[in-house]
Amino acid sequence: MNWFECKIKYEKTLDEGTVAKVSEAYLVDALSFTEAEARIIEEIKPFITGEFEVANIRKVKITEMFPNPNGDKWYKAKVMYVTVDEEKGVEKRTANFMYVQAKDIKDALAGLTEGMSHSLVDYEIVALNETALMDVFPYEAVSVERTPAPTIE
Repeated sequence: MNWFECKIKYEKTLDEGTVAKVSEAYLVDALSFTEAEARIIEEIKPFITGEFEVANIRKVKITEMFPNPNGDKWYKAKVMYVTVDEEKGVEKRTANFMYVQAKDIKDALAGLTEGMSHSLVDYEIVALNETALMDVFPYEAVSVERTPAPTIE
């Protein structure tokens, strides 16, 4: 999977009734920058009235995603995989970035621990931070119904 962080800028009416320019971040699963832009436009179009712009798109390296329908925030975890180089006899640490959906940081840590419970590699959680992501849009295959070709008799 290729994940892209897309920043959307638009004017939003705040609770007090005032209008302010805001910038919101979203994650989109796409094959290219072009597809990421097209997907984010389609995904947010129903939620934003008026004009908006895709202000920035950047590719992000994500090893795992742990969604949780009960969570309303996304947390970014830096997890170090720990392996031993048998030839050199030294410990090797490899950084991996994972996203966890949760209601708070305690829930995020529990979700990450649960998600990693099946890992066969030793690991260490070195960072867990709340992100500014508004939503995450994974790729969902759309099935296309095809009508059978007419038969010629």
